[in-house]
Parts: sequence; C-alpha cells; structure tokens
Amino acid sequence: MWKKDASPPRPTKYRSTVSPIRMLSILVLCLLCASTWAQYQPQYYSYSTAVGGGSGTSYASSGEGRITAVRVWENSGSFITGFQLKYDYAWSQMYGRNATNVVEMSLFEDEAFIQISGKYNPSNYIFQVVFVTSRGRSLLAGQPSSISFNFYPIHVQSELRILSGRFNGVGITSIGAHWGMVYGTAYPTAMMGNNTMLGLE
Repeated sequence: MWKKDASPPRPTKYRSTVSPIRMLSILVLCLLCASTWAQYQPQYYSYSTAVGGGSGTSYASSGEGRITAVRVWENSGSFITGFQLKYDYAWSQMYGRNATNVVEMSLFEDEAFIQISGKYNPSNYIFQVVFVTSRGRSLLAGQPSSISFNFYPIHVQSELRILSGRFNGVGITSIGAHWGMVYGTAYPTAMMGNNTMLGLE
C-alpha cells in the first residue's frame, strides 16, 4: 500500500521509450533545417562576359579553395600571352604561353580579387589586364591599347573564382570572369551593378 502523501514512481518503461523518440525527432528536425538552409543559401554567382577575339582553345581555370595569387605573362610592350592562378596553396595549370615578362601578385590573408579591368583588341588579343584586390592593391600587365573593359561582381560578398576564355599559340585571345562567394567572408569595397562594362578609350 502507498502512503497518502507519496506519489507512485513513474513507470521506467514509459521513460525509456519516450526519450529516444524525442531525440530522434529532434535529430530529424535538425537535419531537415540544415538541408533547407544549404538548399536556399545564396551563391552570389555572376559572370562578366568574355571580351576579345576569341580564337583558339577554350580554357577555364580550376582549383580547390580560394584564389590566393596570380601570375601574368606578357610580350614586352605588347599583349598578354598567358596567366596562372593559385588556389589556396597549389598553382593551376598555365593558360596560354610563357613570354618574356612575368608579373606576379600574392594576396594577404582575407584578401580577394574583386575587379579586373584592361584593354582588348576585338580582332586578336587581350592587351592589358589589371587585377584589383579588396584592399585596393593592384597588379598590372600588358599595354593600354585599344578597347577598355571592366569586370566586377554584382554582389558585394563575391570575389573572383574562375577565369575563362580562349587562347592560341601566341597569346590570350579572350577573357571572362566568374564571381562567387566564399562563405564566411565579405568584401564591402566590391563594386555593385552591371558586372561587365565596355567602352572605347
């Protein structure tokens, strides 16, 4: 017999079955929320349309991680012949060909390329490229000849992810830029608006 002021203990069977069901429900809910968040997480992708003559073999840079450095080869006093990007700690393959002069820029931690401008001839080569970083630093290669172009991302959180275009046995004949976000970083100095601007000097 139970005493009047004492309440009977809860059945242990009831407690052991409810707890795992609750834990499973919470786990399923967390997984659903995570998958929904990943599905709708913004990519902030934009593409700056390629400029240049566009003859030869197509290319698109690739690598794991963020772009941390760039190399550009140029003919002395003339057009761009090749380039190479570094993703985290590994250099991509070289696109185009080696030439007389090479210029290189390495980025600081949490620095990114947020603008590319330069000059191109619509019948042949890219004559100049200027890479601008989120810290306002720049790398310049080539000569300021012919038509101007200016690439930048639509979204302020985006940075340079891929360069694409075409090259032949002499040099880079076209170049375009792909922009995207690397999560956990943002570059408020990036420009907004139309992501490709062309104009005559």
